[in-house]
Amino acid sequence: MKPTTSHRRRIRNFTRTTCALLGGVLAGWVGWAQDEEPVAAAAEEETDVALEETDAEATDEIVEEEPLNLVNWVEFGAGGTFVDGSRAEYQRRRQTPEVFGGVTDFHYERELGKGWTLGLDGRGLFDDQDYAVDLDLTRLDRGYVRTGYHQFRTWYNGAGGYLPLDGSWYELYDTELYTDRGEFWFEGGLTLPDLPEFAVTYRHQFRDGTKNSTSWGPVGVTGLPPGADQRGIVPGFLGLDEVRDIFTADVKHRFGETSIDLGIRYEAGKIDDTRNMRWSPGQPGDAHVTQRDTVDDDLFNVHSVVESRLSEKAVLTVGYAYTDLNTDHSGYRVYGVAYDPDLGQRLPNPSTYGNLAGGSLSSQHTGSVNVLLTLAEKLLLIPSVRIEQQDLSSQSFYNQPADRLSPAYGANSDRGFLELSENLELRYTGLANWVLYARGNWMQGSGDLQEDWNNLTTGSNVIRRDTDDTRSTQKYSAGANWYPWRAVSFSGQYYHKIRDNDYDHRLDSTSNSASSPLRYPAFLNAQHFDTDDVNFRVTVRPRSNLSLMGRYDFQLTTIESRPDQLANLQTSDTTSHVVSGAVSWVPFSRVYLMANVSYVWDRTDTRADDFTATVADARNDYWTTTFGIGYALDEKTDLQAQYVHYLADNYVDDSSVTVPYGAGFQEHGVTVGLTRQLNARTRLGLNYGYFNNSDEMSGNHLDYEAHLVYSTLQYRF
Repeated sequence: MKPTTSHRRRIRNFTRTTCALLGGVLAGWVGWAQDEEPVAAAAEEETDVALEETDAEATDEIVEEEPLNLVNWVEFGAGGTFVDGSRAEYQRRRQTPEVFGGVTDFHYERELGKGWTLGLDGRGLFDDQDYAVDLDLTRLDRGYVRTGYHQFRTWYNGAGGYLPLDGSWYELYDTELYTDRGEFWFEGGLTLPDLPEFAVTYRHQFRDGTKNSTSWGPVGVTGLPPGADQRGIVPGFLGLDEVRDIFTADVKHRFGETSIDLGIRYEAGKIDDTRNMRWSPGQPGDAHVTQRDTVDDDLFNVHSVVESRLSEKAVLTVGYAYTDLNTDHSGYRVYGVAYDPDLGQRLPNPSTYGNLAGGSLSSQHTGSVNVLLTLAEKLLLIPSVRIEQQDLSSQSFYNQPADRLSPAYGANSDRGFLELSENLELRYTGLANWVLYARGNWMQGSGDLQEDWNNLTTGSNVIRRDTDDTRSTQKYSAGANWYPWRAVSFSGQYYHKIRDNDYDHRLDSTSNSASSPLRYPAFLNAQHFDTDDVNFRVTVRPRSNLSLMGRYDFQLTTIESRPDQLANLQTSDTTSHVVSGAVSWVPFSRVYLMANVSYVWDRTDTRADDFTATVADARNDYWTTTFGIGYALDEKTDLQAQYVHYLADNYVDDSSVTVPYGAGFQEHGVTVGLTRQLNARTRLGLNYGYFNNSDEMSGNHLDYEAHLVYSTLQYRF
């Protein structure tokens, strides 16, 4: 799916405006430079004549030129990429189109008199859809006006999955997907002396385009028994059309030792997205699936923060916020011979639904109190309390036109919870070359959830649940920074976190037997989480031009669950080790070297793999390596080069029972850049990049080899 006509028109108009603005300013600079050159030449001739008429002693004096004050600049750039292989994957990984160019950076500032300053920054790159214009008019003792427009493009790959069992691979549409995001904003403020500061902002944001979806459609696989021959590997995509308007107003003022910050925020958004899938392409049951989700929302927020110094040893901060959110939603899901089909193109399917309508109301109150206490000269204690209360109610209605009875359904839910959090932090710096700290975080919460799903045509109930829940967390952390010598430092931290969730299902109309398809979420009665995390870091500077750093991180998380009618059991544990090191070396003034190496070893073990082959333990191990060098060839020429390598070897082919998961991926990247200062105003840059990508998980369909060439020219004035 491509951008809509109105969106293309918006981009085109903005591009023309930007180019006209920058072109006009650039023409003004050129004219200014041309006007100044004859004057400068005449002044130079007069100076030469004057020097000839002076005596020998005067001619021996050294005349020093004042340095140029070149605070403004414009930089142009252009480049292109030559890709052999998957162009869509290259654009996703590097976020770079095949051809791009324009104004890569522009900055202009000047004094307007009477304390006012003007600043203008911008850029505009075609085919990358990267545009920005920022205007700033400021006077420190009066106020400011700022406005701007930003837009950028994010590239995605719309490829699906690969099945080694029979070599299945589907590319059903142009996989070079992209989404444009942008924002227009305006901000004005008053900063008059001895009066409250006032600021208002308005922002209009949008997101428009297509991106890949993680929901893949099913396809039948030959050679497997019926019922076990379906694999979800057919790619899907999302169509995005979203806008949001945000208005804020804030007032700040200080009365002696007390400062007050009051603010309001209003948001109005509209989402009109589609989820597009393909079922069984080229097989019986082939269908295009379109699910449209439309949401209109209004959010209102008011907040305040008061900070007061009670004494030389105590600072009190109190905050409060209220948020009200109202949403209306609608949509449908249809099956047809094309995406979003007309009535005559639709296919019957029991999963079809239409005329979806509903909405939700949410209110939230949040308050916090924080005190900074100086117990002694080197000892700080920071206790704080936070309380949050939220209520959410929602309802929806829809029908199933594909059913011969065309039944209508209604669903209602009500959710409420109350949470109280306490935090305590202690920091001590009384020991020479030591910083010691400890923190404690606690949270207690309770809530309830009521759910009803009814067949309005027959008057029967499908699901009815009423659940009370309680939850609590505890987190204890301690750490230290030690500087035993000028060139050596150590730091370490440990934390232990506990979370408990308990559920009391007072009413549950569904069965929790093994054969029931509606067990969740009322199947779990309790869950317990334990996390231990420790990390160490050491930095050594044996010489002024050499720095070494090493770090180690370890984390262990276990989850225990108590399902309905079963005893407690450990359902999963995750273990992660991260080792990294870095070196920075300047062997002599014209050369620097840097290197970074890290290795991650990550495992998640669940009980599910003891019962079924379709679930395997998760592995996420990978290497990341970076080497860089910079060399000053002479006073005006610099050379930089960098090599990056990434390797993940976790791929397991279990396509006989499920869709294979686990990354099998390797990438090499080399970039070389040369910059040359042509004169005091002009700098030229030449850059080259080589990238090689190998992806085992896609059956190497996403492999590519790419050469990137681009150059820049900067002019300062």
